[in-house]
Amino acid sequence: MAKELTVKDLLDNTRLKIVAGEEYLNRKITTPDISRPGLEMTGYFNYYAPERIQLMGITETSFAHRMNHSELLLIARKMMQPNTPTFVVSTGRKLPEEFMQAAKENHIPVLATELTSSKILANMTYFLSGGLAERQSVHGVLVDIYGLGVLITGDSGVGKSETALELVQRGHRLIADDRVDVYAQDEERLVGEPPAILRNLMELRGVGIIDVMDLFGAGAVRSHATIAFNLHLAKWHDDQKVDRLGNGEEVITIQGVGLPRFVLPVQAGRNLAVLIETAAKNFRAKQMGFDATETFNNNLNSLIAENSK
Repeated sequence: MAKELTVKDLLDNTRLKIVAGEEYLNRKITTPDISRPGLEMTGYFNYYAPERIQLMGITETSFAHRMNHSELLLIARKMMQPNTPTFVVSTGRKLPEEFMQAAKENHIPVLATELTSSKILANMTYFLSGGLAERQSVHGVLVDIYGLGVLITGDSGVGKSETALELVQRGHRLIADDRVDVYAQDEERLVGEPPAILRNLMELRGVGIIDVMDLFGAGAVRSHATIAFNLHLAKWHDDQKVDRLGNGEEVITIQGVGLPRFVLPVQAGRNLAVLIETAAKNFRAKQMGFDATETFNNNLNSLIAENSK
């Protein structure tokens, strides 16, 4: 499910300041879309979306100076609807007094910033698209390893939390244990974060629940991370087919976004933390164009060609 955001959340997470309507900051924001009401300033309301945040910059406020008081007040009252969350004014401009009056009448807060319209639009869109995105709960552990978000999944009792704990002891950072809330930041990126009730906490069988930040410090945790790939821990079976060359990458789909998936067999004596670190390094090397499997294949082809002469 998606989170619910209010105007106060927007105020706390972007470079905005309150101008008026501080008592109305609990108004709900229901969409990440933001409007630049240019046509509305001319009186064209056929496709007006009042549920969006309304952003006014230099163009809109300059055009307002050409309008008389009654015209401006009429437009302002049409734009201030019961489901309009807030008006934002950029570039250090001031909202016309008619808009301030209509905002007060309809209990709509007014926010402002010194940033340009383009910059504050990007900031608000990034925050709102993540905050309002649909969440999918995934059973697993998310760890930041060398700057890569690695989603560790596997059957219950396979050792996910214990492996994550060893990774934390080796200097990596925990994002979420047991349950990861995943959402699509865009068409290509998945972001994972912990549920509020589990933030910084980890469950270890036989030990209980521990607070990772309390035991290992603030540097041992992160609030969220972009997920680079999924590493699935599978219990070893003698008849199990195992990828020996590293070219058997699978892809799973979460929230409509494809995520690379690798299966790591779990067997007594295997150091999972070291193997996962190596998998993360190898994944990054492939992203940079260094593929050991391709090197092996080239070497093999060269040997075959040489022996066939």
